[in-house]
Amino acid sequence: MNRSISTENSDLARRELNGTGVAERPITVMRPPGTRLGIDWSEIWRYRELLYFLAVRDIKVRYKQTAIGVAWAVLQPVVSTVILSVLFSAFARFDTRAVPYPVFALAGLLIWLFCHSSITMSSNSFIGNTNLVTKVYFPRLIMPAAATLACVLDLLIGAVILAGVMLYYGTDLTWQLAAAPVFFLLAFILAAAVGTLFSALNVRYRDVQFALPFILQIWMLASPVFYPTTLLPEKWRAIFALNPLTGILEGFRSSLFGTVFEWKLIAISCVSLLFLTAVSLLIFRKMEDDFADMI
Repeated sequence: MNRSISTENSDLARRELNGTGVAERPITVMRPPGTRLGIDWSEIWRYRELLYFLAVRDIKVRYKQTAIGVAWAVLQPVVSTVILSVLFSAFARFDTRAVPYPVFALAGLLIWLFCHSSITMSSNSFIGNTNLVTKVYFPRLIMPAAATLACVLDLLIGAVILAGVMLYYGTDLTWQLAAAPVFFLLAFILAAAVGTLFSALNVRYRDVQFALPFILQIWMLASPVFYPTTLLPEKWRAIFALNPLTGILEGFRSSLFGTVFEWKLIAISCVSLLFLTAVSLLIFRKMEDDFADMI
């Protein structure tokens, strides 16, 4: 349990029952730490090396004994982009304005695949590390955070592929490209928040692992991963922006392609992201004390 310990020696300490006036031994009082959302962030910082080594271990385990190794991080976005391009540029013909559809689709898939992989790995982080959780103390939040951090490698590889595709299609580069890392960071926070939430729920409710693929599938369809938000009626865009991924994808594409930022959608999604992150941390903090007993 994450508690700060303080020892009180004062005139208010209880006396011996025999009335001799001799004070008992100092009383140890357990108090919750003065933290935000119940998380001791300074303690997590002290365990930063553990966070790093768990992330590296997750990367090695994921690609261990695979035939093509890290190349899976290349095939997944490339093959998905090719399929979507054939379906929605040759047949459905989505209007992506001056942006070639393969570039448009790959930009959305890059963020989505990162979120999907991170949340899937984070949700199983405690179940797959039972011995570590039950025998060693460390800030529990490190476990899903390490799983999310491990997926950053795939995100970086995908970013290199995206840069190559943009150069191939002759996409113009503007000053707005400097804002792209901001939306990468927002995507990381979103993946970490949702992954943290499901990692806690999966310890108590094991059917989460069966429901999560369906939830992620619905989430992808409700997000503008492979279609532009211009397909939506104006009155529905603000509602769709309650999905944090909507504003992140819109902002990321605008930063890449130099189009106008939809600040209203981005702002709504950012507020929604803050709310989701706070709720996830509160639920995680409420449940983490029982992880070792229930896992």
